[in-house]
Amino acid sequence: MKTTNSSSALCIAAFVQMLGVGLIVSLLPERVIRLSGSMEHVGFIASFFAVPFVALQIPAGRLSDRYGCKLFLASGYMLAGITGLLYFNARSVLEILTGRALQGIAEVPVWALAPALLSMLFPDSRGEAIGRYNASFHLGLMAGSLVPVLVPSLRFENAAFLLYSVAGFLSAAIILFFVHPPENSLSSKGDSSSAGFRGVLSAISRIRRPELYAGICLYGGGYGVFLTVIPGLLLKEKNFGQSGVSLFFALFYIAVSISQNIAGRLSDKNGRDVAMIAGLTLAAAGMALFPPLYGTTVFLSLFAAACGLGVFCVAALALLGDSAPSTMKGTVSAIFYVFWGVGFFLLPPLLAYMGKIVGYYVTFFIFSAVIIVAATTMYRTGKRHSREGNYRR
Repeated sequence: MKTTNSSSALCIAAFVQMLGVGLIVSLLPERVIRLSGSMEHVGFIASFFAVPFVALQIPAGRLSDRYGCKLFLASGYMLAGITGLLYFNARSVLEILTGRALQGIAEVPVWALAPALLSMLFPDSRGEAIGRYNASFHLGLMAGSLVPVLVPSLRFENAAFLLYSVAGFLSAAIILFFVHPPENSLSSKGDSSSAGFRGVLSAISRIRRPELYAGICLYGGGYGVFLTVIPGLLLKEKNFGQSGVSLFFALFYIAVSISQNIAGRLSDKNGRDVAMIAGLTLAAAGMALFPPLYGTTVFLSLFAAACGLGVFCVAALALLGDSAPSTMKGTVSAIFYVFWGVGFFLLPPLLAYMGKIVGYYVTFFIFSAVIIVAATTMYRTGKRHSREGNYRR
C-alpha cells in the first residue's frame, strides 16, 4: 500500500508542479522576443536552464543514493516556488534568464530523482512506472498550456508566475507528507558503489554504447528545440498568435505523455532497443517534415515528432535503470539527465544560429539526419551488446 501511495503522490506532485510550468512556458519565448527584439536570444531560455541542471545532476544523484530522494524532491519543489516569485518581479531578459537558472536547479530532483525512486519501488516494472510518472508530468504541462487557450482573459502574464509559485509549494507538501521511500533505498556509508566519480564511471561502463548517450543528447536537444526555437518560428515565420503557440505546447505535452505511458509498458515486454530506435526514427521524420508546412499540418508533424521523443525517453531511462543496483539508481538517473542537459544546452541556440545562416528548412533536415544516424547505429550495435548480457534489450 505504501508503494502505491508513494507512486500516486509522486505523480500528483509532478502534475501539480508541471501545471504551473505549463502556465508560464508559452509566455517566456514571447517575453524574451519582446524585451530583446531578437529571435537569437530565445535559445538561451533553454541554455540558462540547462547549465545548473547539468552541473548538479551527478552531485544530486550521489547524495540521493546516500541520504534518500525524498528530501531533495521536496527541496526542489520549494525552490520552484521561490523561482515563481522571482519571475513575478522580472523586468528584463537577464532577470528572466536568472529565473531560468534557478528553475534548472529546482527541477533536477523532479526530473531525475523521482524516476530513480520509482525504479526502486517497482523493480520488475520500472518502465511502466517511469512511463506513468512521465505521463503525469507532461499531462500537467499540457493542462497548464491549455489554460490561456481555453480562458483567454487569463493569459495573465505576471499572475501566471504566482500560480507557478503556489504549485511548487503545494507539491513540496505532497512529497513531505505522502511519499514513503523503501527501507533499502539508502546506501550505507561504507558502500563504495556510490562513492566518488569512480562509481559514476562504473555506472556508465555498464552500458558501453556511445550511440545511446548520443541519442540522449539528441533527445535533450530536441526537447529544448520544442520549447524554444519552434515556438519562436511559429510566432515569427508561420504567423501563429500566442493562443496558437499555447495550443502547440499543449499538443506537445499530450503527445509526450501518451507515448511515454504506452512505451513504458511495451519496453518492459518487448525490449528497450526496439522502443528507442522507433522513437528516434519517428522524431526525425516529424521534424524533417515540419519546416515547409503551414496551418494544422504543422501540428500533425510536430505531434508525431513529440511522440517519438517520448518513446525514446522512457525506454532509455528504463534501460539505464536496468543496469544499476538499488544503491546507484539516483546516479544512473542523473547520468541520463547530464547527457540530456548537454543537448538541451547546446542544440537550441546552435539550431537557431544555423537557421539564421542557412535557413530553417536545411537546419531541421540536418538535425533529423543526425538523429537517423544515431538510430541506425543503435540498431547495428544493439544485438551485439544484448548478447553480452549487459542489459535487457
